[in-house]
Amino acid sequence: MKWGRFTAFLLIALVVVGLTATTGMRLWRSIPLGLDLRGGFDLLYQIEPTADNPLTKTGIDAAVQAVEMRVNALGVSSPIIELENGNQIRVEVAGTFNQAEAEKQIGQTADLRIYGSATQKQDGTWVPDPKTLLLTGKDLKSDASAGTDPQTGQPVVTVTFKDAAKWQQITKQYLGKQLYVFLNGQLLTDPVIQNIISDGRTEIYGGNLTTLDACATLAKELNAGALPYPLKLVSSMNVGPTLGYASLKATLWAGLAAIVLIFLFMLVLYRMAGLIADIALVAYMYLLLLTFAGLHVVLTLPGLAALVLGVGMAVDANIITYERIKDEVRNGRSLQSAIQVGNRRALRTILDSNVTTFIAGAVMYWFGQGDIRGFAVALMLSIVVSMLTAVWLSRWMLFLFARSGAVRSPWWYGVRKEATAE
Repeated sequence: MKWGRFTAFLLIALVVVGLTATTGMRLWRSIPLGLDLRGGFDLLYQIEPTADNPLTKTGIDAAVQAVEMRVNALGVSSPIIELENGNQIRVEVAGTFNQAEAEKQIGQTADLRIYGSATQKQDGTWVPDPKTLLLTGKDLKSDASAGTDPQTGQPVVTVTFKDAAKWQQITKQYLGKQLYVFLNGQLLTDPVIQNIISDGRTEIYGGNLTTLDACATLAKELNAGALPYPLKLVSSMNVGPTLGYASLKATLWAGLAAIVLIFLFMLVLYRMAGLIADIALVAYMYLLLLTFAGLHVVLTLPGLAALVLGVGMAVDANIITYERIKDEVRNGRSLQSAIQVGNRRALRTILDSNVTTFIAGAVMYWFGQGDIRGFAVALMLSIVVSMLTAVWLSRWMLFLFARSGAVRSPWWYGVRKEATAE
């Protein structure tokens, strides 16, 4: 018996099992879960063109970018924002949030305009003079912040204009006069310019900005920018955390049962070779968790199903290899020669099978949307990782164990004794 190779085999097995046992759960908890597993809401918006602003690719891309900024302003982790059907935006946010507030913040226009004059109608509403439009939200930098004035203590929104010279000229022209700040067509505040501002940095206060929360909301809206088109909410779906937890729990139990059955099947049918395949499967699951956590892939229910399916695909590569080895032993080759030739002949079949499945996953990702893409990503990642473990790691461990001479009978590799005798 060659103790060096046997020791190397044991070390690999211990490293795989030890890493999985000590850090596997930590990796699992670090993977962000989709709304179907964690709970959350799914919103679908229709991008609406206007008479003076028809839909263009540039405008649609800007709308998606504006929605992304608004969703990020909610403080959520790993949201999914996708363009569907060319003119719809789907937003998936996992976690517990005030859905009504989120819908309002995502879909509102946040169209800020500053005018030099405006008139009040009999019903109390204010109408700006379009000819006196001075600045819009596009003239602001994305650094608006809410706070309190150190002298008066009143809530304010601090903004910075991109063109400081232009704002200086406006404040000089309207010194001692009122400016009218409109948000989404409604008068927000009508401050009197008290100083000439040369650095472009100024404060907005008064009017409807009576609380710090109102100022914070406005600051987020201004930083998100104005939407190039109005958004119409087409559908809204809420998944409660209880339902998401139930789906996760049921899927995990089903996956655990499948994995245990696969492990037992490999042990019974292929004995020591089956144990090596099981160790490779443990490595497969660990590396897959590591990949998902490292790439911050959002795990959805279809994605979790793809991972369980990937376990079966990973062990399938081992089965193909072991059956080739058994054929070579029956043909009269020695055990080590059969292992070498069987692995080589099985590799082409394994590669063809995995490549075609990977292509199918890539097509699903390219043409699919939403959950289909989640399934495709998990499937493609599982194929890549299974090639590393079921082909490379499993083969390496099998060679080490066979060449160590720990067991010499082909029976330990799934070959029946009568077939060996032949």
